[in-house]
Amino acid sequence: MRKLLFVILIVAAFGCDQGTKDYLITIKTSHGDMKAILYDETPLHKENFVKLIKEGFYDSLIFHRVIQNFMIQGGDPDSKNAPPGEVFGSGGPEYTIPAEFNPKLFHKKGAIAAARQGDNLNPAKESSGSQFYLVQGIVSSKEQLTTDFNNLAAGVGQYLEATGDTILRNELIALYQGNPQGYMAKLAELAPTMEAELNTSYTKNFPVDRLEAYTTIGGAQHLDDQYTVFGEVVEGLEVIDKIAGQQTDQSDRPLADIYLTMTLEEVSRSEISSKYGYQYPSLNQ
Repeated sequence: MRKLLFVILIVAAFGCDQGTKDYLITIKTSHGDMKAILYDETPLHKENFVKLIKEGFYDSLIFHRVIQNFMIQGGDPDSKNAPPGEVFGSGGPEYTIPAEFNPKLFHKKGAIAAARQGDNLNPAKESSGSQFYLVQGIVSSKEQLTTDFNNLAAGVGQYLEATGDTILRNELIALYQGNPQGYMAKLAELAPTMEAELNTSYTKNFPVDRLEAYTTIGGAQHLDDQYTVFGEVVEGLEVIDKIAGQQTDQSDRPLADIYLTMTLEEVSRSEISSKYGYQYPSLNQ
């Protein structure tokens, strides 16, 4: 009897999920289409983004800021039908959205996040009413993510001052100026030596889910908990790579405009899970 009741409850829960729908977004570009979903955990951003898509707000705008190995940004209404060479990034509706930070939501590759003004003008970290970016990022090593680089750099400086090792000093200066990723890798390489020499530890805790993502598909972990992540691309990550690889001017605007159009449809959550691999936090959502 208990087993039968358990089966009935599972079937009921699954049936409820099948009847629950969510928005599936299609982002159309000249370099291909992407499918995306928005998170329930960020309801203000989700509601606003859906509203703007339904209004056709994003249609014929461009990705006005593109940085390879980082992100592609769009959503500035001033970029519609704009002449070449013009710089964008300050346009949008006359409202902002309160930050909705969530420790489960982070800047893995394909994340959709809200652009915003800097902390000096926006200490509450409120989001732009329309501008967003899609994360490309880079793949990091476990050592890079679990090392306290600020304290490590200070420790290396202390070590260099004490030993007078000009060869290592010059190597680090050259890397810092010309190869930032190489500089970080060199610091990580030096960590065991510094820990032994200075009798300290430069290891820090890093969330397991973020560690798995950033060491496999990659992302932009330095933005975590600073900008609201409110969705993710579930199909078409290669389109982000194609757009991020386009030639840009000194303001990071692609030389050839990349227009976008967005549409949405309501699809059952079970279909989204089975077709695109996105796992909702619970069957009953």
